[in-house]
Amino acid sequence: MNMRAATYDKFGDNDVLQIRDVPDPKVGPGEALVEVRAAGVNPVDWKLMAGGLDGMMEASFPIVPGWDVAGVIRAVGPDTPEFASGDEVLAYARKDWVHGGTFAELVTVPVRALATKPAELDWAGAAALPLAGLTALRVMRRLDVGTGDTVLVHAAAGGVGRFAVQLARELGATTVIGTASPSNHDALRDLGVIPVAYGDGLVDRVREIAPDGVDAVADLVGGVLEDTLAVLASGGRHASIADPSVEQHGGLWIWVRPDGAELQWLADLAASGGLRIDIAERFGLADVATAFERSRSGHSNGKLVIDVS
Repeated sequence: MNMRAATYDKFGDNDVLQIRDVPDPKVGPGEALVEVRAAGVNPVDWKLMAGGLDGMMEASFPIVPGWDVAGVIRAVGPDTPEFASGDEVLAYARKDWVHGGTFAELVTVPVRALATKPAELDWAGAAALPLAGLTALRVMRRLDVGTGDTVLVHAAAGGVGRFAVQLARELGATTVIGTASPSNHDALRDLGVIPVAYGDGLVDRVREIAPDGVDAVADLVGGVLEDTLAVLASGGRHASIADPSVEQHGGLWIWVRPDGAELQWLADLAASGGLRIDIAERFGLADVATAFERSRSGHSNGKLVIDVS
């Protein structure tokens, strides 16, 4: 049997993308076969396509891009008692090598990555949550954000940033400061964030809000290490998802991994109204290239989602 999927046979830009029929994936032990209803778009998808992680992860062509998924289980592999056919699920479906992703009608997912989709979440919201939400949660947990903290989030209006500022408050932070362009300041205020413009003068603007410095800094964009160190309070913690050099300055370099239990916590929080998921735009499977262009522009006001079925 064949399925419809976005694929590429070599690394490159959008011109290597094709929508075509490929064989249905095989379902191995500890895996579930998911009929994809929606798949979230993340910058890593087109960075992978460009070969940006070729030095880190093994790849086997043809590659189906996409790591976020929400859908319905159609089959399970051997020894998979946690889930059954018909279950509605979501997942950060990254595997140990790059090959079969989520921009397809079907995808196999290790059960360790799966969470049950709450009925209160629609397919688009469920698909938009996994990678960005888990990244934000991992950063906040590794920074040990807690009661009374003042937290600064660089790129607070981005896909990860919008989750990070909400989770900082959820974990007890008293003050959350977020850098963003002025056009996004109102959206951040709606999330309980004190917005500041990035660029020249950022350190002074943050110091006006937190004269003694901030307790934790989450860098979600890169290129801001000097500013981070300048506003960090004595004994403060900082982490980056974009700049591994922070490890040379007492910081943490974060790379998120699939975690079904943590994703379930996030999904349940979103279902209860404690975590807002902003969808900027939705595309069909035939429009993956357009979605990648929108993602590359960096101007999406929320998450981008591929509606597959």
